[in-house]
Amino acid sequence: GTHLYFRALDRGLSPLPPADPALRAQLQVELNAQGAAVLHERLLRLDPVAGARIHPNDPQRLLRALEVIALTGQPLSAQQNQAGPGTGLPMLGCALWPTSRIELHQVIEQRLDAMLAAGFVDEVRALCSEPGFDPELPAFRSVGYRQLIEHVQGRATLAEARRHAIHATRQLAKRQLTWLRSEPQVVALDPDQALAQLTEMGRTIISK
Repeated sequence: GTHLYFRALDRGLSPLPPADPALRAQLQVELNAQGAAVLHERLLRLDPVAGARIHPNDPQRLLRALEVIALTGQPLSAQQNQAGPGTGLPMLGCALWPTSRIELHQVIEQRLDAMLAAGFVDEVRALCSEPGFDPELPAFRSVGYRQLIEHVQGRATLAEARRHAIHATRQLAKRQLTWLRSEPQVVALDPDQALAQLTEMGRTIISK
C-alpha cells in the first residue's frame, strides 16, 4: 500500500515479473488443499529471507513470493534488492507512530466496532450476493472483509469473525511498523502531537 508507493518514489521498484493467472490459480488450489503452513515451509526452503519476512497468515504475499520464484528461478528477496530508479528527488516521509501497543489495540477494536455498527455486515452480505462474486479476489482477501465473508457464508459466528478480524488487523499493524522501522527516511510522529511536530518541521525547513 502506501509504504510501497513511498519506496517506489524514493528508490524505485524491483523489476519483478507480472502476475501469471494460471500459476497463481494453481498455487491457490495448493493453498486451499494443503494449508498455508505447508506452502510457507516451501517458501522457507526456497527463500529463507522472504520466508522469515512473510507471515504464514498473509496468503497474498505468500503466493506472490512462490509465484515469482517459480517464474524466475530466483529467490524473491534477491530480486527485491535490485530496485529500479526512483524520482531522484529529496523525500521526507512522516508516519503516525503509536507510542502504546495497548492503545493501538484499543483503537483497532474501536474502529472495527464502529464499522460493524455502520453496517459492515450488510455491506459484505451485499457483495457476496453480486453475480461473479469470488472470495479469492485480492479485494475480498483484505483484512476485515475476509473474516466477515466467513461469517456471511456461515463458517463463523459474528463474534468469531470479529475476533479473527481484530487479530488479523493487529498482525497487519505489526508488519506495517516493522516496514516503517526499515525506512531511514521516515520520521516518527506522536499521533497526539503530530500537528505541532509537523508545524515545527515546516518552520525548520523554511528557515533553511
